[in-house]
Amino acid sequence: MNGICTLAVIPLRKQPDSTSEIVSQLLFGDEYTIIQIENGWANINTIADNYNGYISEKQVTPYHQEIRHWKTNTLFPFAQVNSSVGTLYLPAGCSLPEQQQFSIGNTTFEQVTTNGPSKPLDELALQYLNAPYLWGGKTFFGIDCSGFIQMVFKQIGLVLPRDAYQQAELGEAVAFVEECKLGDLAFFDNENGKITHVGLMLNKHQIIHASGKVRLDILDHHGIMNLEEKQYSHKLRIIKRIL
Repeated sequence: MNGICTLAVIPLRKQPDSTSEIVSQLLFGDEYTIIQIENGWANINTIADNYNGYISEKQVTPYHQEIRHWKTNTLFPFAQVNSSVGTLYLPAGCSLPEQQQFSIGNTTFEQVTTNGPSKPLDELALQYLNAPYLWGGKTFFGIDCSGFIQMVFKQIGLVLPRDAYQQAELGEAVAFVEECKLGDLAFFDNENGKITHVGLMLNKHQIIHASGKVRLDILDHHGIMNLEEKQYSHKLRIIKRIL
């Protein structure tokens, strides 16, 4: 059975427990496959990026219909949608049908705001500046490093995997930092060699990434130089070009 997110944001948890860590979030319009419902929790796989976790059974909306021509909301930080159960404020990066009026199950929706002209990748990324870091987050009100990358690229029509190590498997390697261009992704590892962080290159040396908050720093062949603390914060592993 399939389901669809009909709330602005639904936390996706690692375990079927309200105190379990949030590993990601569902945004409005995200579809998922329901694997099992037990003890008030649904184990699901997201359809777009095949990510597994648990959501509360109270937030499950079964989905038996097809709304064609979904689009990605690029209005920042949110779009307004009225529904038969009240107003929703839907974050940038959620999915909406092209129709102004639509229904999901017994609930009807009407889009009050609509997307304007598409924005270039750097403008989309810079909108998130100073958004607070939140493990598992995917919105301006809280976002992690790979969620930030996933949301920015989704708004230009590319669906990327959820986690940094998965994103690092995409594209072609860039040999030198000096060869970086807008859209390249820089990946960073920990002392065990595991990729744990990702950032988006805006040009040859400037990187935007989520670390404490979404911030601008400088990248060289050693890693990220934190401009506020004047020291390296992340060790560079690889740069990949996916555009």
